[in-house]
Amino acid sequence: MRILKHIAFYVAAIREFVAPTYRPERYYMRGPGPACARRSHTLGFGAH
Repeated sequence: MRILKHIAFYVAAIREFVAPTYRPERYYMRGPGPACARRSHTLGFGAH
């Protein structure tokens, strides 16, 4: 049974090397965030 775990681990490692699951678009923020909105409202010149 331990042999199957080792084989599964190596198969997963090879798959990750060949086709990585890291997708940068998941981690990068798009557009201005809430901190930017707070700054603009406190300074008095909002988007509206």
